Amino acid sequence: MDVIRPAAPIEPDPATRDFYVAALQKLDEAKVPYLVGGGYAMAYYTGIARNTKDLDIFLKPQDRDRCLSTLAAAGYRTEFFYPFWIAKAIDPKTEAFIDVLYSSGNGLCTVDDEWFADTPVVEVHGHPARLVPAEEQLWSKAFVQDRDRFDGADVIHLIYGQAEKFNWKRLLRRFAGHERVLMAHLLLFGYAYPHDQARIPAWVTASLQDAIAHEPDRGADGKVCRGTFLAQRSYGTALRDWGYSDGRLQSQGGPLDPAEVAQLPQP
Repeated sequence: MDVIRPAAPIEPDPATRDFYVAALQKLDEAKVPYLVGGGYAMAYYTGIARNTKDLDIFLKPQDRDRCLSTLAAAGYRTEFFYPFWIAKAIDPKTEAFIDVLYSSGNGLCTVDDEWFADTPVVEVHGHPARLVPAEEQLWSKAFVQDRDRFDGADVIHLIYGQAEKFNWKRLLRRFAGHERVLMAHLLLFGYAYPHDQARIPAWVTASLQDAIAHEPDRGADGKVCRGTFLAQRSYGTALRDWGYSDGRLQSQGGPLDPAEVAQLPQP
């Protein structure tokens, strides 16, 4: 197999870089546990460097307020983007920002203790920081399939770079109840890189096929559209005109309440 050499994102301008490092230092001093994800994790796991518009840090929901108060005390402006999912810390001098994430836009990928297990330590602009594990990086990206933001190629390259290192049992646990989503990405990986299909263990595919074959009868509770887990804006007609309920809602077995769904872009 090809050896993937970790890369780093393309350097931002010096003022932005200094903001990132200073913010991470403040969190370390306050002993706020966090992980670096986004383009920094992608570069490390795939060897593909690219420009990043921000720095993404991930932390457990119970650490959110302490993180934001620490960064506010350091002189940065903090604000909620979507309270159940993501906040921001903004440098008032440059308007550069850090995304502070503790869940995902569909509510499925909440940061928990397992995110902090088996985390590599890398240097982010010379500052040592722990990365989001490759499994959780893939899990959170697998559901990003809107027209204006599609992370499918990122998922394929995570598989390409990390398939032999993945804790596949951990990934299967993460996708429990959503096995079709992971299966779809594995199929597309084999299409994109047919020479490398063997990187995916046969038992993983067999396990997914078995789970799909024994899915519960999802039609028993009425017409539910789960496409909203994948794309926030693309299933409005199904919800408004075709009689489908939004699968993200707690009333349909999802993780979000109506107020949280109402905060998101409406399809």
